[in-house]
Amino acid sequence: MTKSELILRLAESNPHLYQRDVERIVSTIFDEISTALARGDRVELRGFGAFSVKTRDARTGRNPRTGESVLVAKKFVPFFKSGKDLRDRLNDRK
Repeated sequence: MTKSELILRLAESNPHLYQRDVERIVSTIFDEISTALARGDRVELRGFGAFSVKTRDARTGRNPRTGESVLVAKKFVPFFKSGKDLRDRLNDRK
């Protein structure tokens, strides 16, 4: 599901809201999650899961074309761990 499909589905299930308002709500939620992760905070949505940031240390990689050693810098990557309710729902456990 894309962001626009999510907005459309939420707008259809909430006819009392304008689509532009639903779009603003969804964008604000995603922006706040991104901002919190950029600060290094953890974002937990009960029943859905938790977003956090993991660190990948610097390492020596290899260029696949030339075989030459390349230094890969330390980086931060987003990480998502699903919640128990979401896992149970996906596996049809009641």
